[in-house]
Amino acid sequence: MSAPMHTIACEPLRAAMNELMQGFGSTPREVELVVDNLVQANLTGHDSHGIGMLPRYANAYLEGGLRPNAHVQTRLDAGTLLALDGQAGFGQVIGHETMELGIARAKQHGSCIVALANSHHLCRIGAWAEMAVAEGLVSMHFVNVISRPIVAPWGGRDARFGTNPFAVGIPVAGRPPVILDLATSVVAQGKARVAHNKGERLPPGQLLDNLGDPTTDPKFGVVEPIGALRTFGEHKGFGLALVCELLGGALAGGLAAHGAADGKQRVLNGMLTVLFDPQRLGESAVYSSEMQAFLDWVVASPPQAGTERVLVAGEPERQSRAERLAAGIPVDSTTWAELLAAAGRLGRDPALVNRLAGVAETG
Repeated sequence: MSAPMHTIACEPLRAAMNELMQGFGSTPREVELVVDNLVQANLTGHDSHGIGMLPRYANAYLEGGLRPNAHVQTRLDAGTLLALDGQAGFGQVIGHETMELGIARAKQHGSCIVALANSHHLCRIGAWAEMAVAEGLVSMHFVNVISRPIVAPWGGRDARFGTNPFAVGIPVAGRPPVILDLATSVVAQGKARVAHNKGERLPPGQLLDNLGDPTTDPKFGVVEPIGALRTFGEHKGFGLALVCELLGGALAGGLAAHGAADGKQRVLNGMLTVLFDPQRLGESAVYSSEMQAFLDWVVASPPQAGTERVLVAGEPERQSRAERLAAGIPVDSTTWAELLAAAGRLGRDPALVNRLAGVAETG
């Protein structure tokens, strides 16, 4: 049975989450960056990476695994090569600062490779690709996840690594950018949490139970006994997950998954980012015209039954953002209750959070 839903307008939701964030002792700028990043994830339709993450952030903070008001430290500066440490700070801040540094170097030199270690949850990696394309740069991101292992290797029956996201951003002259942002698992772990909170099942083929057998019950991705998500595309997603772990984790982060869960709530990410200016690689007019011609050719494919038209990566998120800005952001009642409980744990007034969001109190 599905959980009841609240529909909350964007600005009241921001105000409510700003109030909750006060419990972390964050600076106003940190509150702004974290809340904006999470609400933007909800607006794009990625509720798995939206405000529903805050209860876990609260637990991580109270355990000492998340450090408010931390900033990136430079471990290596070799011009077009940067190695940074996020000091377990909010990923919304650390990711933003990392991209600002990388973008500045790529605009100066034409390219830059940035290795980021020890950031708390970087959230929706597409947000960092969006920062790059806004400056006319191509970016590629390889990310690993240090937390409870939740994804099984292809052919395996238990979890051995995280959802290990991969993202690419490509600016396109005269039209919206291409933003490819995906977990290497069939779905992000947060989508299992969202389904569990809504009382819904997952489609077949996405999840294994704690015995390694296929299941559609999302609880095996959320509560004990934990099972394992599967990689997308069978061995192909597994291969990309390995690359993300080796480059984003072992190389950039200096920490890869190689052990069982330690019970901690913190989520640490390593990220290897490649940035470059496509205009410096060759004839910009040819590059632009060929890109436009290819995209026009692809989206002109006749739609299959039940499909309105072919969408380019990034388009579904832009559509969702427009719709939710107009109609409000849906938040299931279970997730909302978890947010109110998190506010209480952080010393904030849950009733005030409710009022700011315009949600009627029950009970």
